[in-house]
Amino acid sequence: MALVLIVDDTAADRKRVAALLRADGDFEVEIAKSGAEALAWIEARVPDVVITDLTLGDMDGLDFVTQVKRKQPRLPIILMTTRGKEDLALRALHHGAASYVPKALLASALTMTLRDVLAASTREGGHARLLKHLARDECSFTLPCDPELIQPMVSYLQHRFIDTNATQEHQRVHIAVALEEALVNALYHGNLELSSHLRDEEPEEYERLLEERRNKAPYMQRRIFVDAKLSREALVFVIRDEGPGFDPQGLPDPTAPANLERVSGRGVFLMRTFLDEVYYNSSGNQVTLIKQRSPQRSRACAESA
Repeated sequence: MALVLIVDDTAADRKRVAALLRADGDFEVEIAKSGAEALAWIEARVPDVVITDLTLGDMDGLDFVTQVKRKQPRLPIILMTTRGKEDLALRALHHGAASYVPKALLASALTMTLRDVLAASTREGGHARLLKHLARDECSFTLPCDPELIQPMVSYLQHRFIDTNATQEHQRVHIAVALEEALVNALYHGNLELSSHLRDEEPEEYERLLEERRNKAPYMQRRIFVDAKLSREALVFVIRDEGPGFDPQGLPDPTAPANLERVSGRGVFLMRTFLDEVYYNSSGNQVTLIKQRSPQRSRACAESA
């Protein structure tokens, strides 16, 4: 059972998040009422993941993320965002937070995000030292429309390609989260043609269509093509689906106040935040994800974002 530390200076919000996770049954929950209390708690017992508000009374979310990452670089942090804190959330993601969930969407999105982040952060990287000396490697996969294959696919790519060390562990988690988002988009929005707007507005209809299309032509016959290449310069992942595609330029900015309570665009936003380059083909059914292996170049990209 994963240990989750909830950090929020608002009693009602702490109770709400704790109730959601305890009702799930798969999480052990602890609570901290301030940033200082949370840091002391982590010093005594390191949780599996931290879920934190961006305003903690005694410090803001960026300060908290920075201090946690200085002491526990491998500890994943999920942000709870609210209107007016968009810039702070973006900076906290650049400084090591693994993902975010708008407070208005906690009931529908928190446990799913928590499971994805936990999966990305707990995969072992015992061959990391060897990977640093690998000059070139490539692989290709053709996947059916099976959601159960997404996490094993990310785990394989993470184990085979993503090098890590104690000070850059958050980048390893960032890449894994970005890959999961790209694969989820390819499956649900690409091959199965399910809309994020429908998930926002009619979640029951969304789930009904999901089950129907997983077993109905032409959706069930479509495939996801994954190509991964590591060189001395960069990690490159190309993910293509067989859906009709979309216009990436038409995606709403999920950090804009008007869109903060929607799911639309969140996956692409995380990919663009965590990686050095993200671009789509003209049809919108293929995404290329690039992470430079040079620490200096990666740091420069993050600072200029």
